[in-house]
Amino acid sequence: MEIKKLLFVTKFEELCFDALKSLLTLRNADLEHVVFLNVIERDKIAMQRGSGYLKDEEIRLKETANIRFIDWAENLFEMGLEVGAHIDVGTLVPRIIKTIEEEQPDLIVIGRSHKGPLEQLYSRSDVAELIRRAAVPVLVFKHMAEDDIVPEKPFQRPLLATNWSEPSSRATELMKKLHNVIEELNIIHVTSSKDLKGSSSHDVQIVRKKERKKLDALCEEFESAGIRARPHVYIGDPIKEIQKAAREYQSSMIVLGSSEKTAMLERWTGSITKTIADRSSFPCLLVPPEGKTTE
Repeated sequence: MEIKKLLFVTKFEELCFDALKSLLTLRNADLEHVVFLNVIERDKIAMQRGSGYLKDEEIRLKETANIRFIDWAENLFEMGLEVGAHIDVGTLVPRIIKTIEEEQPDLIVIGRSHKGPLEQLYSRSDVAELIRRAAVPVLVFKHMAEDDIVPEKPFQRPLLATNWSEPSSRATELMKKLHNVIEELNIIHVTSSKDLKGSSSHDVQIVRKKERKKLDALCEEFESAGIRARPHVYIGDPIKEIQKAAREYQSSMIVLGSSEKTAMLERWTGSITKTIADRSSFPCLLVPPEGKTTE
């Protein structure tokens, strides 16, 4: 799995050119083509205007996006990258899926969802919907501080969270391909407290040693690929522990495999990957299972 083509989904106020520039270290791996996508949502235009949908506002927004994309493209051309752009009118996620089918990117970059908890419960967040439907890794880009500081190198010190699933294995293989970009990789496995067979410290240590042995072997694979890797075993709630580890090791992003759930089950029970993607302050790279098709 390589990242040769990147689809950058922007609404401008959430993801700007600074965010895109921070991802261009991927040129040291395989990145050679960037595609911009801006989706103009009719219902939001109407809400802002307090009236029906206005065609002239659509035209103005299209022209504004086009001017921004031309400027961005000139910068990328100077770096030797191929560039494409789409400015569409419609609903965000279906338009992203349409662009994925047309462009066949290797990575999608999107900003965090701004829907509230109640709205997400009934309509799903855009991020959760995209993760469920796309067969391509999704990077949910986050600014790293309240003052919207763009992380300088998101791929510099990633935290890879593994549960030994097939999607986690795919995330592992993707990270190995980025040996020219990653400076240090921390790998974490979280064992839930309820999975411990006994309550004694001896029982806990047995579990810890078993998981640590597997992590040590995985770190050796990364070392062979040219990436310095460190193993960590945590016990507790995966959502809390993964975010705690990201803070402790000053990670530049969180990387997880994304397993599938039905839309209704996920809406009521949530999932670890999608909850972290929505709530974490860290950029989150979510890798789908092999063989999944874009819906």
